[in-house]
Amino acid sequence: MMNIHPLDNSHAEAYRQLRLEALAQYPEAFASSYEEEQAWPLDRFARRLGTEGRVTLGAWFEQELIGSVTLIPQSKTKLSHRANIVAMYVKPEQRGSGIGRRLMEEAIAQARRTGVIEQLYLSVMAHNEPAKRLYMALGFEAYGKDWRALKIDNTYHDEELMVLFL
Repeated sequence: MMNIHPLDNSHAEAYRQLRLEALAQYPEAFASSYEEEQAWPLDRFARRLGTEGRVTLGAWFEQELIGSVTLIPQSKTKLSHRANIVAMYVKPEQRGSGIGRRLMEEAIAQARRTGVIEQLYLSVMAHNEPAKRLYMALGFEAYGKDWRALKIDNTYHDEELMVLFL
């Protein structure tokens, strides 16, 4: 049985393993790199999961963390109606099963429950058609492109910028 719930610092080791897998397998999908984060001590992942206001949701199948996504509300007063969705990842063998959709739906629900957040922003690799289809099916709209957003080994990767008005 799969379930989704917010992660806390007690989930740091499982989150670290999932995060490093994501960074190693899909370096073009994240601004952070495997080389940077693999050197971090476990307590840095625990602190990330314990940051006030920030919510990282985890999808679990039995005892295994198989996906996660993070909702980061803006802290400045003039931007408090906005939040970013980052670090979306589902293990490859679980893709196509609806887990990504359920993670995103729960992140959107978390944002709505705040009663403050009105707009959600995310970026997705321009070539990642399955992810873009998911986000559009959930109501996100593309509003721009960040050309050459990431540079990995002298290769540039573009990101598509998307927004959802709640």
